[in-house]
Amino acid sequence: MNTPAIEMLGITKIFPGIIANDNVNLEVDSGEIHALLGENGAGKSTLMSILFGLYVPDGGIIKIRGKEVKIGNPNDATALKIGMVHQHFKLVHNFTVTENIVLGMEPVAKTGNLDLKHAAKRVADLSKTYGLAVDPDAKIESITVGMQQRVEILKILYRDADILIFDEPTAVLTPQEIDELLAIFQRLKSEGKTIVFITHKLKEIKAAADRCTVLRRGKYIGTYLVKDTDEDTLAEKMVGRAVTFIIDKKPSIPREVVLKIERLTVAGSRGITAVHDLSLEVRAGEIMGIAGVDGNGQSELVGALAGLVPVKSGRIFLKGKEITKENIRLRNENGQGLVPEDRHKHGLVLDFRVDENLILKSFYKSQFCNRAGFIRFPVIAKYAEKLIQEFDIRSGKGAATLARSMSGGNQQKIVIAREIDLSPDILIISQPTRGLDVGAIEYIHKRIVEERDKGRAVLLVSFELDEILGLCDRIAAISKGSIVGIVDAADANERKIGAMMGGVAH
Repeated sequence: MNTPAIEMLGITKIFPGIIANDNVNLEVDSGEIHALLGENGAGKSTLMSILFGLYVPDGGIIKIRGKEVKIGNPNDATALKIGMVHQHFKLVHNFTVTENIVLGMEPVAKTGNLDLKHAAKRVADLSKTYGLAVDPDAKIESITVGMQQRVEILKILYRDADILIFDEPTAVLTPQEIDELLAIFQRLKSEGKTIVFITHKLKEIKAAADRCTVLRRGKYIGTYLVKDTDEDTLAEKMVGRAVTFIIDKKPSIPREVVLKIERLTVAGSRGITAVHDLSLEVRAGEIMGIAGVDGNGQSELVGALAGLVPVKSGRIFLKGKEITKENIRLRNENGQGLVPEDRHKHGLVLDFRVDENLILKSFYKSQFCNRAGFIRFPVIAKYAEKLIQEFDIRSGKGAATLARSMSGGNQQKIVIAREIDLSPDILIISQPTRGLDVGAIEYIHKRIVEERDKGRAVLLVSFELDEILGLCDRIAAISKGSIVGIVDAADANERKIGAMMGGVAH
């Protein structure tokens, strides 16, 4: 038998208040694509961080290509030809692609000067070999998120890694970029690379992986041959119960218009028009979906509605009152809720605790603040524990856990719990299930439908076409900052919406 590329035997890692990995085993064959599946907080990222030397295990042994090793830091991992692409990229945005790739092992010419010319040539050669199509001289800030991920891949290939770890590699990618990444996986495999990737998305596992190891609440559940295991079985292994992928909802009963957008024009970050002459209405008791490929004005539209991005022209009305130039607190108090696309930038204060993040929009109200203006911390802690239980937010220290230390999916649950619990008249939700596992997705979808059934208006922006088609009552397709057409979800399918996303008017 061939020697496995990776053997992790009896791995245990304990953090204060939580056992992240509890006697976990992982075996990965050389030259295979191996998926690591589990709910948020199941211990997947911790296990891979141990393999890459970011954490030292409290128990267990690691073998690389049959030899027992000690991996104390990422330099040890790099020396063993192990590389890792993190969920949140580690790039310097005002550096070029080449400068980022050589950072930490800068090439020096005989004269003692930095030799970026030869480095750029090697980057170009690697890019061509693996079909990555990255410009070595491009600035990181000027390229797409998908291209930035390719730079991260090139970083580890430049260091001659042949064991490649990907932590939630598709969480920030468009559907097209996901297809391209999975094709890159196959090319890397054909070159003899071993790939381990963490994901919640069962379709990606079926499309790319040879085998799949499932973790649940820090424990090893099993390893399965993907071609012989269906999605329902994998989902059940992951969450410990049967999961339904069908969104159960009654027909909507739309009522009065809650949000009205009139001929809205918004400029993007570089001054170029991102939203052009856009008009839309969202009614109480309905979920209106915005379907489109990333970069077609969705972020700027949501930013303008939230009060984060200035409006160039046009008007926004909330329950009949114009709010185009109103500040964010007034929008909140008038009944607008927001689940932002970027939870780190606009959804959370990462160095605040869970309970502090849960009251970011209401800390000044009498429920949480006494007449002297002091925060009532025992009340906040009790309130937070209620939401932690209701939304299954998993954290080592409960309400006292720092948001920064939590998994991406549990961070997202904090934002969604806060916004839904405020019971807004209009709930604007952008990428609600990005980074969530199937169990959490099922729950969040259920809560969104419940908000609709309570008579709330919901505006849903998602790059996941399945999510748009399954959740929404009406769907507006956006292309180049304009609404191409609006259709009832009952009359929609992937082909029709896809064509509209491409600019074909309905």
